[in-house]
Amino acid sequence: MSPNPPSDGNRRQHRQRVLKGGAIITGIQNSEVSCSLRNQHDGGAELRVAADTRVPEHFLLYVPTDGIAYRCQVRWRRNDRIGVKFTGTEPKPKLHYG
Repeated sequence: MSPNPPSDGNRRQHRQRVLKGGAIITGIQNSEVSCSLRNQHDGGAELRVAADTRVPEHFLLYVPTDGIAYRCQVRWRRNDRIGVKFTGTEPKPKLHYG
């Protein structure tokens, strides 16, 4: 009898490990916070930010390599990592120059 791998009910989709740069656009005076994407799938991603960074519950995440912005909702927070759910997409923000 082989042991079954542990399952996590919250992880329904395979998360592809990535290392992409991104910008969290908070909408507060068009401020941007740099971040990196650690893994990503169709429904969301895990972001890494500076531990003392204040990130709102809802924001726009612009990923230059993807060429689009994802509307995000925070699902969890642990130290310098944030798990987000994608709730939609938008074209590249006009105020972002990257």
